Amino acid sequence: MSDCNTRIIAPSMLASDWGQVAQEAARAEAAGGDWLHLDVMDGHFVDNISFGPQYVAAVRPHTAVTLDVHLMITRPDHYWPRFVKAKADRITVHVEADHDVATTLAAIRDAGCGCGLALSPDTPFSAVEPYLDQIDLLLVMTVRPGFGGQAFMEAETMPKVAAAKAEREARGLSYHIEVDGGIDAETAHVAAKHGANVMVAGTSLFKAPDMATAIREMREERG
Repeated sequence: MSDCNTRIIAPSMLASDWGQVAQEAARAEAAGGDWLHLDVMDGHFVDNISFGPQYVAAVRPHTAVTLDVHLMITRPDHYWPRFVKAKADRITVHVEADHDVATTLAAIRDAGCGCGLALSPDTPFSAVEPYLDQIDLLLVMTVRPGFGGQAFMEAETMPKVAAAKAEREARGLSYHIEVDGGIDAETAHVAAKHGANVMVAGTSLFKAPDMATAIREMREERG
């Protein structure tokens, strides 16, 4: 697993051209993307529907990078095995979803997959604290989940990122801290300053004039 202090850029396939899955995955990798992020939405947990395990399976042959799958679905405990079969490298589930969180995380890990836990902007950090020693990644949503193109919610979410970093250090843990929603070069810097190391970005990368430049600007440290 990558060091939790290493800056990781994860282009979000939600913002790619779905009619060119192979080309878009390859483009993101060639531009310097470290992981590919795949947002699965079921129309219940969030008010949007995106794609399922077949899409993840379609992406897999076209890139060697980590497939970071985020399940924004009501019953992740029921569906996660399908994403393991689709060759996801990491599966992140929501603490707010309808499942036994600890059981789901343990099952994902036992299947040989990285496991992550996500929390939405309106959910307090205390909701994930009991599980921090059971995860490889904590995803702090920096917009309300379900739709791309929203503005970065700094005031509501950065205290959670800072708390996640402080708790990780206090307990000697090693999970990544990921942010997703409204991430570009400026907001990535804000998130990194608070302790995030994995930056999920969709529109700001796939719609950029030059994705490699956009990734480089998102990766660079600032004073």
